[in-house]
Amino acid sequence: MKDTDQMSEQPTKKVAMSNAEKQKRYREKQKERGLQEMRGYMSPEAKHCYQLISEQTNWSDSVILSNAVRLTYAAYKNGQIGLLNSWLKNNKL
Repeated sequence: MKDTDQMSEQPTKKVAMSNAEKQKRYREKQKERGLQEMRGYMSPEAKHCYQLISEQTNWSDSVILSNAVRLTYAAYKNGQIGLLNSWLKNNKL
């Protein structure tokens, strides 16, 4: 056999992806699905509210965040954003 024949018979090895490459690939797939990542820091008050919601509903972080944005938008569209902000301040949330 020739050397080239021996090389072609050997299986090729897959190169392992680094964690950064896996994360990038995951983010790209999520974007293709129409999802958007949001980042931020929560105040102690918001963290407390998050914990209560999480315990009572068993929702994932994504569901909690999506619903929070949708509810805030609904309050805005219905002219209730001021009322919502006042309620949050009055209840120290």
